[in-house]
Amino acid sequence: MTNIQFIAKTVPTAAINIQNTVQLLEEDCTIPFISRYRKDKTGNLDETQIEQIAKLNKEYETIVKRKEAILKSIEEQKALTPDLEKKIVQSFDLQELEDFYLPFKKKKKTKADVARENGLEPLANIIMAQNNDDVDFLATKYLNENVINEDAALQGARDIIAEWINENIFVRKQLRRLYQRKATITTKVVKSKKEEEGAQKFNQYFDWSEPISKAPSHRLLAMLRAENEGFIKFKIEADLDEVYDIIDELVLKAQSPATPHVQLAIEDSYKRLLQPAIANETLQEAKAKADANSIQVFASNLSQLLLAPPLGEKRILAIDPGFRSGCKVVCLDEKGDLLYNETIYPHAPQNETAMAMKKIRSMVNAYNIEAISIGNGTASRETEFFIKKIAFDKPIQVFVVSEAGASVYSASKIAREEFPNYDVTVRGSVSIGRRLSDPLAELVKIDPKAIGVGQYQHDVDQSKLKEELDNTVIRCVNSVGININTASKHLLSYVSGIGEKLAENIVQYRSENGAFQDRKQLKKVPRLGEKAFQQGAAFIRIKEGKNPLDNSAVHPEAYEIVEKMAKDLKISVNDLIGNKEKTALIKAENYTNETIGILGIKDIIKELEKPGLDPRKAAKIFEFDPNVKTIKDLKTGMVLPGIVNNITNFGCFVDLGIKESGLVHISQLKAGFVSDVNEVVKLHQQVQVKVTEVDEDRKRIQLTMIL
Repeated sequence: MTNIQFIAKTVPTAAINIQNTVQLLEEDCTIPFISRYRKDKTGNLDETQIEQIAKLNKEYETIVKRKEAILKSIEEQKALTPDLEKKIVQSFDLQELEDFYLPFKKKKKTKADVARENGLEPLANIIMAQNNDDVDFLATKYLNENVINEDAALQGARDIIAEWINENIFVRKQLRRLYQRKATITTKVVKSKKEEEGAQKFNQYFDWSEPISKAPSHRLLAMLRAENEGFIKFKIEADLDEVYDIIDELVLKAQSPATPHVQLAIEDSYKRLLQPAIANETLQEAKAKADANSIQVFASNLSQLLLAPPLGEKRILAIDPGFRSGCKVVCLDEKGDLLYNETIYPHAPQNETAMAMKKIRSMVNAYNIEAISIGNGTASRETEFFIKKIAFDKPIQVFVVSEAGASVYSASKIAREEFPNYDVTVRGSVSIGRRLSDPLAELVKIDPKAIGVGQYQHDVDQSKLKEELDNTVIRCVNSVGININTASKHLLSYVSGIGEKLAENIVQYRSENGAFQDRKQLKKVPRLGEKAFQQGAAFIRIKEGKNPLDNSAVHPEAYEIVEKMAKDLKISVNDLIGNKEKTALIKAENYTNETIGILGIKDIIKELEKPGLDPRKAAKIFEFDPNVKTIKDLKTGMVLPGIVNNITNFGCFVDLGIKESGLVHISQLKAGFVSDVNEVVKLHQQVQVKVTEVDEDRKRIQLTMIL
């Protein structure tokens, strides 16, 4: 089987599309570039499908390497038969390959190994043949100084048979299927830990049982965390009657004097060898699925967060609110550069409200502020009310933004490099202001795990989580495009084909030579060659540059095509851009070439209609209920406005403008059955909710969207 055939079993598209995609990947083309600018080659595959092809291609390579290693190892043991070689060569299932290899795998000395050394394998063969031989009598022929009686001989033979059953590929396959369909996970509390601090959050699992195939990802991960922290113990089991029915059918023959011995070997093989191995495999497989599910939830949430509506290039006054330590205030220009910072004390215990109002008015006027961004942490609501009491000389938009991860950013190396002369409080306020202006540009500086939109993020496979989150950031950055003359080094590093080192070189070149005037200038950046230019140029934007196409998603390789379109229409490229009347006259089929086909030309025409259009919506002001300032103000039955601030498989959390978020369980999202929370709500969506339960002691709020 070729890699193309292997991938085609999973990805529903023509083989030629897979072949072309693999070829492009092997030529070091990035996924954003392939999906956007090589649609005709891939048959219009999207980024997710191309990522899947890339992963499956790596999986194929892993399988091929493992096969080679297994064949080599068995051959070195002089045990490779033509039949076994054929089976290994034809298999493309890693688990099956390991089953083939199991009898030849180097392992610690087993009971069966000892029995073989004692010369008992011939007796095991006789018993396993299950003929009418008197095995009890035959056992006397195998006595020696290490095998002192018939019972010892028969036990040794059964040890060998138990190992054969364990290594039987058909037995393992059938048991796997049984476990995957019907195995149960059962938990019991560790009594000595039951009253310890932290135990109560796992009390649901103190005595729990359910089919592992039915356990949702969040529940399985919660059980695993409880077990890791020592609060519970669990086991994974299948019905014994079904287990023995499967093994008996594959191992037992007609009744004979050997039957009881084979049955004892079956029991021993299952309890000592098969059950622990298959149960562990089943758990690992369920854990992998739960990880994938949880990682997907995290990636989806992160994508929605990164693509949150930006306010745009505005002068912003940002406030990191606080009580005793005061509110940290910064003023930022249109590019997000720090102009001024100060601390005010409008709240208790200082209560310098009048002075704080005067300072805010003065800063708004002095720095021509257009909007105010307030972090949603401690004292957020009080600060919002304080700001709204100020009589400004002009209308000022006031926003409350999530400050999740701002403290992580403020203490990071990136923040220290940006603001070496300011402390963490000033850096945190800057981040709060910038994430209103452009959430994507600011949030890429923060480890996604610190933003708080995941589900059991610390319990999943960390390498897979990082890979998926990195891919998510790359997708978001390249779907929006970046302004090369304002983008940070960190944001630039996620641009297709650029990476960390070239991002540093671009920033260095910009600081030494001034703003980029056109995309061609990128080629002057040290170590930025033709390949990097091809992959990345179309994802950067140059506003008010020499060439109007440089502020669009049209790739430089297509500039000549656009110029020909304009020439054919007898207008300039400038007059063609944004001119729907003229772009409607363009016949795509007249402009295809070897590199750009009909799909690519249609994309170019669409881009010419709305060049450089930001796919994100504009930021909107949201008002929480002014009467709700703390959890104590909540009453059952209240209907309140809120913003979805996290999504999990079991529901969504809603920000009500107070410290604690409320949970809308999946069953309370809407009337009727809901299988996927994302079908009903999105991150940052504004919703109306009703309070159904408030637990002040545990800081828990239950909500419903069924009003």
